[in-house]
Amino acid sequence: MAASGEPGRQWQEEVAAVVVVGSCMTDLVSLTSRLPKTGETIHGHKFFIGFGGKGANQCVQAARLGAKTSMVCKVGKDSFGNDYIENLKQNDISTEFAYQTQDAATGTASIIVNNEVKTLFNPAPAVADLDPRFYTLSDVFCCNETEAEILTGLKVHSPADASRAAQLLKGRGCRVVIVTLGAEGCVTLSETEPTPKHIPTEKVKAVDTTGAGDSFVGALAFYLAYYPNLPLEEMLKRSNSIAAVSVQSAGTQSSYPYKKDLPLDLF
Repeated sequence: MAASGEPGRQWQEEVAAVVVVGSCMTDLVSLTSRLPKTGETIHGHKFFIGFGGKGANQCVQAARLGAKTSMVCKVGKDSFGNDYIENLKQNDISTEFAYQTQDAATGTASIIVNNEVKTLFNPAPAVADLDPRFYTLSDVFCCNETEAEILTGLKVHSPADASRAAQLLKGRGCRVVIVTLGAEGCVTLSETEPTPKHIPTEKVKAVDTTGAGDSFVGALAFYLAYYPNLPLEEMLKRSNSIAAVSVQSAGTQSSYPYKKDLPLDLF
């Protein structure tokens, strides 16, 4: 994900302030009272199809907050792919670089780094042998606790654990490290703030936490692009608040709030 912006700068109509390179997935969601055992068939009480994929989720959240966005992705040339392209358009996301292929139903993600943009990297799905250049070329490296465990080999179950993982990741060349912790908020570490800092989030009654991390990352990209002079800690607090709103509704993208539905003090 790349985000760029300067206060007072006038963007041409076709230029996106937030460009996301990532996946577009169709969610097939079944709700059941419990998970089935191996070989078992159980009754479900609800089924729905939704739009997901970490890259697209983050792009949708940034767009709903008011960012001019563009999605770089590939989907299949099938009904799901057709629906996804239309979904991007419905969310006012540029589809100029959203392609369809006969050869596969899912897209691949790559990272493009440009000296004139700020790059926010979310290593999902995480791999233990991540190319070292991802750490050094990313302006902001943001992962959740599970991804942090895979990347560092450290157990991450608390803010203190996340702080240790963040320090290890920072040692690999990251400028800014953010480890998200769900209901516990996040931990951040940067070149200007060398001591890990825990930023808690408000306690809410969660209905569905699916995609909450992507809501957080999408909101952070929005603030990086449109409020570049806002202190990082304040960006993270506001991103926490937006993600907290998303978990109070069912679904992934369907739970992401629009700017008009959020408190004015977030903007």
